[in-house]
Amino acid sequence: MKKILCLILSLIFIFTLTACTNNSGEAQPVPDNTLSESNGSSSSSPSFPSQTPDPTELTPRISSSTELSDENTENYPIDFNSMVVKGDSGGPLSTGLTPLMKMSYTASEGKKLSTAKQSHSHGPASGGEPHHTVVDFQKNFDKYYAVTLDTVSDEKAIYLTFDCGYEYENLTASILDTLSSKKAPAAFFCTLDHIKAEPELITRMIKEGHIVGNHSTTHPSFAEISREQMVREIESTENYLRENFGYCARFFRFPAGEYNESALDLVASLGYMSVFWSVAYDDWNTETVRGKDYAIEKVMSRLHDGAIILLHSVSKDNAAALGEIIDKAREQGYVFRSLEDLAKTQSG
Repeated sequence: MKKILCLILSLIFIFTLTACTNNSGEAQPVPDNTLSESNGSSSSSPSFPSQTPDPTELTPRISSSTELSDENTENYPIDFNSMVVKGDSGGPLSTGLTPLMKMSYTASEGKKLSTAKQSHSHGPASGGEPHHTVVDFQKNFDKYYAVTLDTVSDEKAIYLTFDCGYEYENLTASILDTLSSKKAPAAFFCTLDHIKAEPELITRMIKEGHIVGNHSTTHPSFAEISREQMVREIESTENYLRENFGYCARFFRFPAGEYNESALDLVASLGYMSVFWSVAYDDWNTETVRGKDYAIEKVMSRLHDGAIILLHSVSKDNAAALGEIIDKAREQGYVFRSLEDLAKTQSG
């Protein structure tokens, strides 16, 4: 009996000692309601990276701009004074133009150019000056006649560009209405699927003097496909525009901003200018609606001379804010120009 009593007392002592140790600061299981409350503003909460980070979040991660080879610039077949080609007027197409002849391109050899994947990143401009990373990118892009900002024009020129992969709630029509009322030019970089699905919008863009740029056929990463595939991606979209709209604009935007040096060379070898951007924000998620004031603040706070602005046509915020962005920019002395004007500065 004494042995049993001693055993019971020993177990009680061990249990009490363990409880005291736990109360002294060892890790404790956290109740579910505590985890829920910690998702607020507590500084001890874990921070998870956003899937669509704002450019301000990207800036600290940018250590250097694109590294390109030291080879001399090729004699690329780019006619900067004829970047937009149209059929004859009075034609049978919806644009009132005649069809253009189809093109057949061949992928030139890429020499010893890098195929290392690059993603166009940028820090936000501030104080009316472009971020230094954008300036560095442009210096390296010059040899391939690619642009991320205008460093040549004397005036306070800025350029509106939209990426269009699909239509959402008829927002592109609203954007075109605003551009028409404000008499501001823009460039719409469209995939082939979007062009085929929205012929009336594409016709309207062309007839109202905007640029319909080439954004590829299937929107692949140009850093992950062969030069032959790159040619097919650009050629198919161009030829569809030529045959069905009597139109071709030799401005190209890399899907997702992904490229490599070989891709820059390939695009230029087809007579195209690659168009990147220096002003943007996370506007591509249709489920994220923060109001027009948010869009106005993001764009206006990042404007600078020579800015190429990237917006997405699926954003309700952009559609609502565009008119005020144009007005406010003009009040600050900015002038909206077409990419055709930017191309012509390269020939001078």
